[in-house]
Amino acid sequence: MKVKKLNDLDVSGKRVFIRADLNVPQDEAGNITEDTRIRASIPSIQYCLDNGAAVMITSHLGRPTEGQLGADDSLMPVAVRLGQLINRPVRLINNWVDGGFEVNVGEVVLLENCRGNVGEKKNNEALARKMAALCDVYVNDAFGTAHRAEATTEGIARFAPIACAGILMGAEIDALSKATENPARPLVAIVGGAKVSSKLTILRTLAEKVDQLIVGGGIANTFLLASGKRIGESLAEPELVKEAQAIMDMMKARGAEVPLPVDVVVADEVSALARANRIPADEVGAHDRILDVGPKTAAKLADIIAHAGTIVWNGPVGVFEHAQFAGGTKMMASAIAHSEAFSIAGGGDTLAAIAKFHIADDIGYISTGGGAFLEFLEGKTLPAIAALEARYDT
Repeated sequence: MKVKKLNDLDVSGKRVFIRADLNVPQDEAGNITEDTRIRASIPSIQYCLDNGAAVMITSHLGRPTEGQLGADDSLMPVAVRLGQLINRPVRLINNWVDGGFEVNVGEVVLLENCRGNVGEKKNNEALARKMAALCDVYVNDAFGTAHRAEATTEGIARFAPIACAGILMGAEIDALSKATENPARPLVAIVGGAKVSSKLTILRTLAEKVDQLIVGGGIANTFLLASGKRIGESLAEPELVKEAQAIMDMMKARGAEVPLPVDVVVADEVSALARANRIPADEVGAHDRILDVGPKTAAKLADIIAHAGTIVWNGPVGVFEHAQFAGGTKMMASAIAHSEAFSIAGGGDTLAAIAKFHIADDIGYISTGGGAFLEFLEGKTLPAIAALEARYDT
């Protein structure tokens, strides 16, 4: 996958337009409650400043109505936080598409919420051309939106004088390529979550590539149903039992495996006060809910992970938010942290588990993208990356 990279370019004296992902969570008063995405954007910004560029940055925030930005949609809190992090003032510029503003070398400005521009989401060509005219170098550093063809993620890349991947985007592409194109074997994928239906495509794709496919959560319950096990009142999708069976058959035909739980943790409700019971997977009662894998299963999964060459992780194996149902995910997280394999993790619940179990420093690469991470693993073409690839020689 060949794309130009920002840190290979001379940006001295250039006007650089960075599409970042600064879509951070805020409380009701508009205060930023978690700034990881802003921090992740700083290496590209700092590179441009250190090398004598004039820097413009834009991002989406929330889901505003195009052409009708309200006070809650403004990037002003982001401008303030970014300024604190880079130790210089960051001006916020409204109505920026037609230009008419100055950015000096060594200065950073934030261009107001790009989703407020009419035509952004539909990738309007006239809008993309106007934005491209603002810069000498376009930098896409927003991997989390790479699966969307929008004016600031795909359109502008076609018309800017130079289009490249930012430092964060470049690292994402390198890490995901390492995990998918020629991975060290055995390749182990962990896919957890509530529904098979939401991850059916990725499960099928991985079933053709991986040596072990570990499933967790409601997804595992559907696979247990497919294998003939009773699951009581557990979350599952009975209508997708045939799909689950087909995936297991596909793996088996390749000499690969979907290791299913041999013991589980059950309760009669999902709550912090629920009483957890560890039982064999064959003994699930009519009113039981499976909320985690049991210790024997967790040990089995940890052993698989310990012998892996590459690990791709998306989703927990239990309701880890509650301590009594966190054991399986905790043991699995610990196994990944201690493995010598190259590991890559992505998705909101996965990042929450990594934070809870304090293993961020022990993961090979933590992806900033949710949907984009999954679509890349599925082998889909991500429009924003495809646009950068098309500009590699121009």
